[in-house]
Amino acid sequence: MRFQKCRIEGVVEILAEPHHDERGFFSRIYCPQTFMDAGIKFNSTQINLSGNLRAYTLRGLHFQNAPFAEARLVRCLLGSAYDVVVDIRPDSKTFGQWQAFILSAQSMNAVYIPEGCAHGFLTLKDNTTLHYQMGCPHKPGHASGILWNDPFLAIDWPHKPLIISQADKNWSSFTDLGQRGTID
Repeated sequence: MRFQKCRIEGVVEILAEPHHDERGFFSRIYCPQTFMDAGIKFNSTQINLSGNLRAYTLRGLHFQNAPFAEARLVRCLLGSAYDVVVDIRPDSKTFGQWQAFILSAQSMNAVYIPEGCAHGFLTLKDNTTLHYQMGCPHKPGHASGILWNDPFLAIDWPHKPLIISQADKNWSSFTDLGQRGTID
């Protein structure tokens, strides 16, 4: 594995280094000690799958409110997705900034998202599946989100979403969350 620091403070893209032979390939994609050696303190406590039937399905921008903020390691197992991270940590030097990644089964890359960042994605192909390793178990009742097309963030989505949940259409703006003091 190779670790590539990103523009958003604490976000790291993880690049697989598969070994290929006549059988196919083998690649290590997660090792707590290797992550620790790279300066990432992350132990997976819960694993989730997000299956998406259609291209241009949008999920996000989601986060858990403190004290239940979640670190995540997100990887695409099937298809591809435009994956977006937004820094919502008021004390961070990259607060209010976003960065996008193309995650795909073919590239085998992943993105590590620290606590205090919102996350969302737009599928780019039909039948796209994302694999989430979480740094702590999900706590129902503490989920929140930011409107995917928030004008302050001005995320450059590659396509207008064709499928989006009612909840994701109705999140607050980044500015409104900050004014209410719900961004921790």
